[in-house]
Amino acid sequence: MTTFSEPEERVALREAVSKLAGKYGRAYVEKQAREGGKMTEMWLEMGRNGFLGVNIPTEYGGGGGGMSDLAAVIEECAAAGAPLLLMVVSPAICGSIINRTATESQKARWLPPIADGTHLMAFGITEADAGSNSHKITTTARADGNDWILNGQKTFISGVDEAQSVLIVARTEDAKTGQLRPALFVVPTDAPGFSFAPIEMGWLAPEKQFTLFIDDVRLPRSALIGEQDGDLMQLFAGLNPERIMGAALSCGIAKYALDRAVEYARERSVWRDTPIGAHQGIAHPLAKVKIELEQARLLWQKAAALYDAGDDFGAGEYANMAKYAGGEISCNATDVAVHTHGGNGLTAEYGLANMMVSARLGRIAPVSREMILNFVAMHSLGLPKSY
Repeated sequence: MTTFSEPEERVALREAVSKLAGKYGRAYVEKQAREGGKMTEMWLEMGRNGFLGVNIPTEYGGGGGGMSDLAAVIEECAAAGAPLLLMVVSPAICGSIINRTATESQKARWLPPIADGTHLMAFGITEADAGSNSHKITTTARADGNDWILNGQKTFISGVDEAQSVLIVARTEDAKTGQLRPALFVVPTDAPGFSFAPIEMGWLAPEKQFTLFIDDVRLPRSALIGEQDGDLMQLFAGLNPERIMGAALSCGIAKYALDRAVEYARERSVWRDTPIGAHQGIAHPLAKVKIELEQARLLWQKAAALYDAGDDFGAGEYANMAKYAGGEISCNATDVAVHTHGGNGLTAEYGLANMMVSARLGRIAPVSREMILNFVAMHSLGLPKSY
């Protein structure tokens, strides 16, 4: 009999993660962001408890689970007010690509420290002149004897200051034109010729964004992950998990905001000592958020189940829809939460105003909602391609 209940193991996983993340909570995140601190303490504790590598095979130090498990972890962290953005990058994108496309020696080298959190691997695909069109990537790799030499720039790359390496998406020098056939390279962040500069963002977060400069970075042949000029599926081995994780992260943010709003609506009284939550002008927007949140959660859970079952096309379709729904509900929930709090919602004390701005990222990255609508129109509905 098929049910919509998660297995007992995942329920227990959620409870354990929620307890750990709750030790840190929103106040800790806000403090780290204000003071220029990082989430390293929580990150390493998560790794020691096996939560960062639940999707990585047991033979490489992971939990042997799937994307459904890892997405549940990031959702619970966010719901506790302590989202770990770099989980989207290191174990989900990089871990998935390496697990699916790397050699055995590369898996043995990279996956165990990614699983326990001692090696954080960032991901570099976005370029300033490419925007949403990854086929316009100009970062190139040139063979030089037994080495590769990389040149190019990347932008809006998360967490490079915390990472020991970056998985860079490039194209080989003789494949500069035409459709992208990605070549993926692990680049140490201390490699000669590799540098980065912070991008000042409009909200506070422990995780920072960077522009990368890759100037004649020399790498050994073993830095190439997967096939030279491989097909797009080796790239989407990581991009589908990115969308699923982004959706789950957004849902967790929405749940945190909704919980805070409901608490406030139960306690705050203005007229005749009646809690404001008794008024439909407050209650109905909160109820609407609850419904839309559960819809979005079902979408990412289905996308993750399809990915874990090896259905890459189905996973891509639902991962895009889940990412769209997650971005919408994170924005809607934080907006309603701020409005429920009135003026208090914009104070630093309640921590919702900064979250409302950061939630907007769910509509923009890693792929905009407009490009998702293009994808669904073309692939799900069979309409002509518009771009």
